[in-house]
Amino acid sequence: MKRKHLIYLFVGAAGFFSSCSKSFLSPTPNGLQLQSNYYKTPAEAFAAVTAAYNPLGWECGSTDNTYIDKLGSLNSGADECYAGGGGPTDMEVWQVFNTYTMSGAVGPSASLWDRNYTGIYRANLVLENTVNVPGLDAATQARYVAEAKFLRAYYYFDLVREFGNIPLILHSLSTDELYNQVQTTPDTVYAQIEADLTAAIPVLPATVAATELGRVTKGAANALMGKVILTENNTARMQTAATYLEAVNSSGLYSLQTNYAEIFDPANKFNSESIFEIYHSAAAASGWGNWPNFLGNVYAQMTGPRSYSGPLYWSGGWSFNPIMPTLVADLYGDPRYSATIMNVDSLVKAGKASYTPGYANTGYFMAKFAPRATEVAAAGQTELNFPNDYIEIRLADTYLMEAEALVRGGGDLTKAQSYLDQVRARVGLPSVPATLDNIYHERRLELATEGHRWFDLVRTGQAAAILGPLKGYQQGVNNVLPIPLVELNNTKLKQNPGYK
Repeated sequence: MKRKHLIYLFVGAAGFFSSCSKSFLSPTPNGLQLQSNYYKTPAEAFAAVTAAYNPLGWECGSTDNTYIDKLGSLNSGADECYAGGGGPTDMEVWQVFNTYTMSGAVGPSASLWDRNYTGIYRANLVLENTVNVPGLDAATQARYVAEAKFLRAYYYFDLVREFGNIPLILHSLSTDELYNQVQTTPDTVYAQIEADLTAAIPVLPATVAATELGRVTKGAANALMGKVILTENNTARMQTAATYLEAVNSSGLYSLQTNYAEIFDPANKFNSESIFEIYHSAAAASGWGNWPNFLGNVYAQMTGPRSYSGPLYWSGGWSFNPIMPTLVADLYGDPRYSATIMNVDSLVKAGKASYTPGYANTGYFMAKFAPRATEVAAAGQTELNFPNDYIEIRLADTYLMEAEALVRGGGDLTKAQSYLDQVRARVGLPSVPATLDNIYHERRLELATEGHRWFDLVRTGQAAAILGPLKGYQQGVNNVLPIPLVELNNTKLKQNPGYK
């Protein structure tokens, strides 16, 4: 039976709302209500905003009803990790990204598409339905609109980078519109992203209260705008990108963490370096019966060594995304090595540990999202309750993006040098010239396994030279992913060139 996915996505998926997470985002749903009965009170308007945030933290579910964390896909496709796991068909959607044998039917496309279009649908609902809510004051309503516009921009930015030509949907669709959507050009999508962020930036708060951690700020919107313009690759606009990034970098609201490893410590959430962070928690004590609605970071579980016995790490990992030897070689001797890579084979050779090698095992595992023994939840299913957050944008990233924009746009090279130097000095490394090659290499080392590398290689034109020999990447085909097959059934959408 054909899945009526567009109907599911735009009519069913966001017809119900629940609140979730640390203060702002609560582990316990407050109840379910139909959309037609919603938007009658300020509390319901807030729940609608919360629902628009919710897909950010999706680890499982979607139409695939499986593990959908985007880090697993992006790391599998880059020159940082293999797909790994228990065998060549374990998480096949990641395996085919790793080997560039994706099709519309097999690959990560469906989960990435679902996550982002669900978020867009929910953001559109906020924009359409939080006007004139009884009892909702004007300032709060304006903030909700700004948050929804930021989120819509964020979701579209992921989609346009992942798929290229996509439908641009700016309102909730009626039934007769579902199958008549057409793709638009990336330029049109980027223009809408910039318009949404331009509207959001003046309204969003500079900071949020401790009870609202996870909500977007002016800094997050400025950083995203800078990144969007940088990705559009128009040399004439590099100074514009740098200006948005400078608004973050010189704001005085953020600072580099002194200890690099502590950036990723679950005990150090929303630290001084965090600009936009996606929250995860063990507080819900979820079990398999809660599938797929839980707050834990399942990706941490997936990347741990299999059947592990030894210090530091949880025993039951699934060995996905083992680190590739090329990244090990690049990071070896760098102060960030031990915070990025777990050399489990060295523990085995020293007689301190044992584990069962998984598929494409290298002996090197991910450290930034490692399932540590100290983070094993006291209640619920361990695998579903790791508390590791994902920092989508952090200060070292915006420093390096601004340095790149300044160099590419012929801007202030002294400032570019300063930002590159600060990233390196934080880990005790000496200055190197602020050339594009050095900035790109620094991004590889500083941001390794954080989900940026594949996008960086594609946008800077390096993907074919680096990923071609390693993994079979083809320029002109694999710079975008295939449109999910289910989206092509009985619709006007066209498959991206080169895919079946």
